[in-house]
Amino acid sequence: MQIYDRAGRIAVVGLIISVLMLIGCGQKAKGGVPPTPEVAVVTVQPERAVITTELSGRTSAYLIAEVRPQVSGIIQKRLFTEGADVKAGSVLYQIDPATYQAAYASAKAALAKAEANVTSIRFRAERYKELVAIKAVSQQEYDDAVAALKQAEAEIEAGKAAVESARINLAYTRVTAPISGRIGKSAVTVGALVTAGQGNAMTTIQEINPIYVDVTQASASLLRLQQSMASGALKKDDAKAAKKVKLILEDGTPYPLEGTLQFRDVTVDPTTGSFILRIIFPNPRGVLLPGMYVRAVLEEGINEQAILIPMQSVSRDPKGNPLTLIVDNQNKVQQRMLKCERTIGNRWLVTSGLAAGDRIIVEGVQKTKPGTSVKTVPFNGDQKHAAPTAAKSN
Repeated sequence: MQIYDRAGRIAVVGLIISVLMLIGCGQKAKGGVPPTPEVAVVTVQPERAVITTELSGRTSAYLIAEVRPQVSGIIQKRLFTEGADVKAGSVLYQIDPATYQAAYASAKAALAKAEANVTSIRFRAERYKELVAIKAVSQQEYDDAVAALKQAEAEIEAGKAAVESARINLAYTRVTAPISGRIGKSAVTVGALVTAGQGNAMTTIQEINPIYVDVTQASASLLRLQQSMASGALKKDDAKAAKKVKLILEDGTPYPLEGTLQFRDVTVDPTTGSFILRIIFPNPRGVLLPGMYVRAVLEEGINEQAILIPMQSVSRDPKGNPLTLIVDNQNKVQQRMLKCERTIGNRWLVTSGLAAGDRIIVEGVQKTKPGTSVKTVPFNGDQKHAAPTAAKSN
C-alpha cells in the first residue's frame, strides 16, 4: 500500500511540473515581439494625362425630308423600296396625271388663241396711228385700238403663266425625292387618294451619312473646365485634336470612326441646368441610326502634372470622404485625406492630399493602421507602376 501511495505522489508532482512548464512557455510566447507587417506600395509620380469627359446623348439625322403631295389625285404607282437608299430627284410615286394633262393642253390652246388674236389687233393699232395723224380717224378710236392691243398682249402673258402653272402641276404628279438618303416606310398605297398640302407625310427620307450626335453637358462642368484652363491646370493639346470626339455605342463597343464637335448651344436649359453639344460623325456603313442612345468621349485638355493612384488604394471614411494610407520616411503608416476629381481608367485622379514621392499602400491595408511600422515591397499588380516603385524603394 505504501508503494502505491508513493507512486501516486510522484505522478501528481510530475503533472504539476508539466502544467507549470506549459504556462511558462505560453507567457513567453505572449510577451514576444510580433512580426512587422508587409505592405505593397506605389510611389506617386506626376505624369501627363489626357482629361476626357463622357456625355450621353442620342443620334439624329443630318437631313430629314417629309414627302407630301403638291397636287391631289389617286396614287397609280409606288416606285421605291422601303428602307432603301434613294437619290435626290428620283421618282417615288406616280399620281394619276390625266386631269393635269388635260389642263396643260387647255392652257396651251388658250395661249395659242391669244397669240393669234393679238396679230390683227396690233395691225389695227398701227393703222390708226397713221390715220389719226391726218385726222382720218378720231383720237378716241385710236386710243381704243391701243387699249385693245395692250389687253391682247396681257392675255398672252396670262396664257403663258397658265401654261407654266399647268406644266408644274403636271410635273407634280411625279412625286420625287427632295434629298438623298434612306427612305422609310410608305404611309400610302396604290389606289389611295392624296391631297395637296395634306398633314400626313407619304413617307420620310433621312440622310444618315454623316449623322448628328446631340449630347448634354452640365453648365457647372463647363465653368469648372474654364477655371482649370484659366489657372493653367489644364492645357489644350491642339485646336483640331480638341474637336475630335470618340463614340461608345449602346452595347459598350467603341465606334471605329471619330467625330467632330460642331458647336455648343448658346442657351442653358433652366429645368436641367445643361446645354446641347452637337457632334457630327461619318456613317458610311449605316451603323448609326437616328434615335440611338450613345456616349460621346470628348477631350477637355491635358494635365501635365497629374497624380494618378490605383483605385484599390482609396477608401472612404464614415462621411464618404476619400482617404488613403501612406508610408513615411520612418516606415510608419500615416493617413491622408484626398480630393479625387475623377477616374481615368482604373486609377483616381487626385487633386490634393498627395505629393510626388509619397508611398501609398495598395495591398495590405487590412494588416496595419496609422502609426504602426511596416515593411514595404513594390506593388506588382500594375506593371506600369512596378518599375518606378521598385526604383524608389531601392
